[in-house]
Amino acid sequence: MRKHIVAGNWKMNKNLQEGVALATELKEILAAEAPNCDVIIGTPFIHLATVSELLKDSCIAVSAENCANHDKGAYTGEVSAEMVKSTGAEYVILGHSERREYYAETPEMLKEKVDLALANGLKVIFCIGESLEQRENNEQEAVCKAELAGSVFHLSAEQWKNIVIAYEPIWAIGTGKTATAEQAEEIHAFIRSCVAEVYGQEVADETSILYGGSCKGSNAPELFGKPDIDGGLIGGASLKAADFKAIIDAWK
Repeated sequence: MRKHIVAGNWKMNKNLQEGVALATELKEILAAEAPNCDVIIGTPFIHLATVSELLKDSCIAVSAENCANHDKGAYTGEVSAEMVKSTGAEYVILGHSERREYYAETPEMLKEKVDLALANGLKVIFCIGESLEQRENNEQEAVCKAELAGSVFHLSAEQWKNIVIAYEPIWAIGTGKTATAEQAEEIHAFIRSCVAEVYGQEVADETSILYGGSCKGSNAPELFGKPDIDGGLIGGASLKAADFKAIIDAWK
């Protein structure tokens, strides 16, 4: 049975004190009412060690939002997968559209990051998705398949067990636009079929595929009700405990 997951991606928000306060509030809320899914929060690097320690006996796992494509060395300002792992974090988010667009991350660079993350015992939330222009040209399937082939389809079936896919229609991130539940299900089912082509149907059926595009408490139940949508990668709505909890509650 594949995992249902609600993952928060804080992006470049919350100073350390604010982040600790939010993590503490989430820990208390979910201790009082256990979630019906796996819960992950992706925090900026400076929060990782403190928040991982805070949450180590809770039901919340911690993720980094990125890692370097080198294992160590003279790369000022970079943070390696080994460093991320040493904080107690379990996951890393890779391939996010903002990293691809603003920091020119290529499929080859992401492949290096994925390999280093897995080699250091991290699980990977790997993001794929199309722009508005690509969607209007009906290229969403080709784009998603190419992004998978370019960065993760070289992995062994054993390594693949540590991959979670997040589909993010770039045109629906932070825009208030959301793919309809039907549009999201259609592409999620296609992504699962791509995984099945490479790894077989059994592995595909065990792969969690999250939706990431303006998911909130109001639309999460409909999205999560679809057979191929296994949860969400949540941006803005993960920055307030009540908003995030409303999405987690969609699995109840």
